Amino acid sequence: MASRLQGKIAAVTGAASGIGLECARAMIEEGATVALVDRAADTLESICVALGPKAVPVVVDLLDPASVATMLPQIIEACGPLDIFHANAGAYIGGDVLEGDPDVWDRVLNLNVNAAFRTVHAVLPHMVERGTGDIIFTSSIAGVVPVVWEPVYTASKFAVQAFVHTVRRQVAKHGVRVGAVLPGPVVTALIKDWPQAKLDEALAAGALMEPREVADSVIFMLTRPRNVTIRDLVILPNGTDL
Repeated sequence: MASRLQGKIAAVTGAASGIGLECARAMIEEGATVALVDRAADTLESICVALGPKAVPVVVDLLDPASVATMLPQIIEACGPLDIFHANAGAYIGGDVLEGDPDVWDRVLNLNVNAAFRTVHAVLPHMVERGTGDIIFTSSIAGVVPVVWEPVYTASKFAVQAFVHTVRRQVAKHGVRVGAVLPGPVVTALIKDWPQAKLDEALAAGALMEPREVADSVIFMLTRPRNVTIRDLVILPNGTDL
C-alpha cells in the first residue's frame, strides 16, 4: 500500500457512490483519513465499515445551508484539522432545453454550483488559518467544451471553472491550492438518463471511463510538490469525440 497521503485528513462530498466513493477509497489507500460526506446516512455507514477505520461518515445535506454549516465542525471533531477538501457532489441533466423542466434545472444548479461554492467557503478559512490545504473540484470536460446535448449541465461546469480559476489566485498566497479534475463521460449514476442507444454506442466505442481512473488523477494532483498546482486536469476516454 502506498503512503503518499499518510497523516492527511481529507473530506469528499458525494462520497456514497461513483467518483466520490472511488476518490475516497484511493485517498485511504494512500494513507489518508477520509470523511465521506453525503446525505445517505445508512449507505455511508455501511460503506465506511467496509472501507475500514480511516473512513469516517459525515452526514450532511448539501442543499441545506444549515446542514452545510455543521460539516466542518463534524469533520474536525471526528478526524482533526482538514488538509484536503474534494468538492465532488453533483447532478447531471441533459436533453433539449425546449423540453426541459426548470425546476429540475434549479436542483442541478443548486448542487453543482451553489452547494459546491458554499462548502468550499465553509472550509477555506480553516485552511487559510493553517497556511496549507488542497481544494479539488470534480468539474467536467463540459466546463471547457460546450456540449450541445447538455446545456444546463455545461453551464454549471463553466461556473465551476470560473470559480476555480479566480479563487485559486486569491488563496494561493495563503498556501492553499485549488484545482479541478475535468473528466469526460464516466460510468456513474449521473448518466443514468442517457438514451440507451447513446449509452450502448459509447460503451462500444470505448467512450466511457471508470470512476477509478478519475480517482487516480485526483491522487496525482494531490501528490505534486507544494510549489506546483494542477489547475485543470482534463481526462478523456480514447473513444470520445469531445
